[in-house]
Amino acid sequence: MSGPPELHTDRPHSARIWNYWVGGKDHYPADREAGDAVAEIVPEIVEAARATRAFLVRAVTHIVTEAGIRQFLDIGTGLPTENNTHEVAQRLAPESRIVYVDNDPLVLVHALALLTSTPEGATDYVDADVRRPDAVLQAAGGTLDFDRPVALMLLGILNHILDDAEAGMVVRSLMNALPSGSYLAISHPTADVHGEAMHEGIRRVMERGGTPLKARSRQEIAEFFEGLELLEPGVVACSRWRPDEPGEHPEVAQFCGVARKP
Repeated sequence: MSGPPELHTDRPHSARIWNYWVGGKDHYPADREAGDAVAEIVPEIVEAARATRAFLVRAVTHIVTEAGIRQFLDIGTGLPTENNTHEVAQRLAPESRIVYVDNDPLVLVHALALLTSTPEGATDYVDADVRRPDAVLQAAGGTLDFDRPVALMLLGILNHILDDAEAGMVVRSLMNALPSGSYLAISHPTADVHGEAMHEGIRRVMERGGTPLKARSRQEIAEFFEGLELLEPGVVACSRWRPDEPGEHPEVAQFCGVARKP
């Protein structure tokens, strides 16, 4: 019998850094030091992280209320915080079914917090790697019906696939398995806003032993939606995707988009 997973609390972890930025409690000194190192050169990074969480809420709300979707495949789950996908979806439609996917031992430790559900719906957690789409789909098929539309949530996960061709293959393989009327939501860090400062921030995290990651341009992110119907306003900063409040919103260094499979 294997022992508990090694969490390596002495070096930064992307999920814990993110948790620190959004105001969570699941982080250690190494995570806070790395997060602060990024914030020194990209002061708006905390705002960007929180804008991404707010985007999740608005995207899920649209997909449930406007598109009528009741199934979600959320890959790259990260650590549970407030307004996780199942909480937003089931608050609006209690019969919603959600499968979370991650292959991170740290997230696995916290997975039980994600396995709450309304009596009418269902949630599940799958320990699998997004780089193996067939395995992800097979495992998720125990909870989701792939003959009916599914919303694929890839928030903050494609940036950990450094090879552009591989990242594109993952998106295509997953979307090809979903029926017409399914949706794709992506959020991804970009250097289009802060330029070299963002690249330097990423280097600082990786130099401390953090998870490798890559920032992509608006055009590179838009290519993930090729062949799909990209919803207005297209690929934009998370703060500017259908904001709840009218007016001008600052552009953050996390871009996003939502698209429908025709």
